Amino acid sequence: MITLQQAEIGYGSVPLFSPLSGHFATGSLTAVVGVNGAGKSTLLKTLAGLQPLQGGSLHLSGNQPPRMAYLPQQTELDRQFPIRVSDLVAMGNWAKSGMFGGLSKCASRHISEALECVGMTEMASRPVGELSGGQLQRVLFARLLVQQAPLILLDEPFTGIDSATTQLLVQVIEQLHRQGRTLIAVLHDMSLVTNHFPQVLLLTPQCCHWGDADRVLEHIPALNVASQPQCQMAVVS
Repeated sequence: MITLQQAEIGYGSVPLFSPLSGHFATGSLTAVVGVNGAGKSTLLKTLAGLQPLQGGSLHLSGNQPPRMAYLPQQTELDRQFPIRVSDLVAMGNWAKSGMFGGLSKCASRHISEALECVGMTEMASRPVGELSGGQLQRVLFARLLVQQAPLILLDEPFTGIDSATTQLLVQVIEQLHRQGRTLIAVLHDMSLVTNHFPQVLLLTPQCCHWGDADRVLEHIPALNVASQPQCQMAVVS
């Protein structure tokens, strides 16, 4: 679905890691991991079109770019915006109805089903500002379900939420994967990566490893950023 060729990711003229070459296959489930400041979130923003590519190429398959759902970090969200839970979830239908279009019976059903899937039906009429971090993340995942996008980008979706919510949202991600969606998630919890993500992209300022999780994760125990030799190309395992 996404092919990168010698892609340079960063700000201005300074890439955050070595040029990256490889592809995210349609229907794949990939975790993006690495040291702090390695450029994981910047990569996701570049894939989402929010940050310009500094060099190389980024190609999306098909004659038209696929519909995309992007979930930023919670710190980038305004939780004081006066909106109800159900209305926030309904925003996932904008691609079909437009900003001022009404909701069809089918769309309303999808919203209800999405809220039920994440266990937030009883909170539908509550203001978003009253939600805990875990509750808000459930609502944002419900919006993703309503979007029905074939490409889903998740930036640290499990940071700062409770374990029960994490387990539930992992199940949602696996459900979307079974449906054939392409998912790319920035993660820090390596146990989640090991147990649930078959593909991994490991970023460091020196080297990038990309491929099957069991092969890529072999590089992590011995990874010493201070002493690794410089790598000019990304390694696709």
